[in-house]
Amino acid sequence: MEVSERLTIGNKISKITIVANIGLSILKILAGVFGRSNALIADGMHSFSDILSTFVVILGLKLSEKPADESHPYGHERIEPALTKILAVILFGTALMIFYCGLTTILRGNYQIPEDITIIAAIISIFTKEWMYRYTKRGAEQIESSALLADACHHRSDAFSSIGTLIGVVGARLGYPILDPLASILISLFIAKMAFEIYYEALNQLLDRAADSETIEEIKKIILSVDGVLRIDELKTRIHSNKIYVDVEISVNKDLSLIDAHTISENVHSQIERKIKKVKHCMVHVNPYLK
Repeated sequence: MEVSERLTIGNKISKITIVANIGLSILKILAGVFGRSNALIADGMHSFSDILSTFVVILGLKLSEKPADESHPYGHERIEPALTKILAVILFGTALMIFYCGLTTILRGNYQIPEDITIIAAIISIFTKEWMYRYTKRGAEQIESSALLADACHHRSDAFSSIGTLIGVVGARLGYPILDPLASILISLFIAKMAFEIYYEALNQLLDRAADSETIEEIKKIILSVDGVLRIDELKTRIHSNKIYVDVEISVNKDLSLIDAHTISENVHSQIERKIKKVKHCMVHVNPYLK
């Protein structure tokens, strides 16, 4: 996928979700204030954090697509997982805020019975955020963006947050007012767990983790299918943001000329980069075949 196309798709998705989150945030906070629901107010603040995280995604996509230069010969793709870690921190901060609000309400015993409007707002939020999750996730997979995928997870966490809000609101109206703030606390724990998972995945992209086993097996099959390759001596892969670097040592007939051995290595190089789109670069080293 062309760099400009990847950036265009990512920006389009981000702008649409920003507009949707602004509308949802205003709706939930106003409904929470006038409908007397602490859970819905906290849910609205969660949606506001989504707006900030989406701006981070836009920045990450733009910076990561900068071409390689003298100071960064391997490109700028790692900016994206670095900013994904920031998204995880934002998500965790949101979880702490929601947890604090819910716990404070329970400790003070300041319970209120929510109005009908809070139920309507929560239902609207659930369906809207689930759509945003699927829309953003589909786009993230299309352009292979870890930051956009983290933002999709943020939308899904907001959908679950709204489900918890709805349960709390309905429970409070049925005579159990403690369920409203309790729902906030339970949802905050779920959001915190998701934040840790996103952070861990982004960290792996920065630590040269190997590609998954299926990809490695596919690379091996491609290498061994190249005419002249007698053995794979060593194969290393490392994830570089949404791309993969491959380093391989192959054995060829020891009696081949340098030109013929080089041709085989070039065939391995081109086959891997052509057939596996995630591979950004493949380095091939040739050894003489010794039994």
